[in-house]
Amino acid sequence: MTSSPHYIPQSDPPLPPWETLPTMYDLPSDNPEEPGLPDDFHFLQPLLLYLTFQPINWNSELVYSAADLNLYYDLQHPLWYKRPDWFGVVGVGKLYKGQDLRLSYVTWQEPANPFVVVELLSPGTEDEDLGTRRESAADKPPSKWEVYERILRIPYYVVFSRYTNELRAFHLVGGHYEPMNLTNGYLLMPEIDLSLGLWQGSFRDIEKLWLRWFTLAGELIPAPTEEAAAATERAIIAEQEATEAKQEATEARQEAAQAKRKAEQLAERLRQLGVNPDELDELL
Repeated sequence: MTSSPHYIPQSDPPLPPWETLPTMYDLPSDNPEEPGLPDDFHFLQPLLLYLTFQPINWNSELVYSAADLNLYYDLQHPLWYKRPDWFGVVGVGKLYKGQDLRLSYVTWQEPANPFVVVELLSPGTEDEDLGTRRESAADKPPSKWEVYERILRIPYYVVFSRYTNELRAFHLVGGHYEPMNLTNGYLLMPEIDLSLGLWQGSFRDIEKLWLRWFTLAGELIPAPTEEAAAATERAIIAEQEATEAKQEATEARQEAAQAKRKAEQLAERLRQLGVNPDELDELL
């Protein structure tokens, strides 16, 4: 981490900003004085979002998401950043320039801004997260709401409170955030064929109400551990069905053999009585 950004001297004609402004290697990647201390929920909830963010209509190699990562947004103030609890991007590789894990997300160095941001309400960050804080002075960083809406123009902004289990979302319409309505309990995002909703269940052996991704039809998108568990369950069921089918086939063969023995015994009895069973078959 570098204390001050490194600038490349300007040329004639001017170089593009991604070649002259600081990169993620130059900018700070943490700030211990920032409000909103991390806790178990702020680790587990973004992790579930990360694991289930699988846009169906995008190549998985061009889907990126991160939690608690510095998001640099202003060319004029390259040290200003926000630190979303979780955000997702489409059209961006998992590695910075295809070769390195990201230290921060520097928008002027990336091909796309975040598509969706999720903030988890905390008592110390609620005013800023919900945009109720007054606008900042010209020399002070703007609020998260202002950054997401006016500067980065992020299409979807979602806010979830674990204290009230209230889910609120906003869609960028005409340059301004408009409240979104739930459709059958889900926040629909047709551009990525996904929806976001609340789910009562166990994640990492913790039973509670979680925020997670679904298909547009409301089908659960499984996390890898859930998918593995489901695959194991399907394998067990398939093995049970195969065993049952094998047992049924064995029983059918046994019944056929028993029927054949009975027929042979009956034919032998008829011969002992002087009746030819073959002729009896012809008469019947």
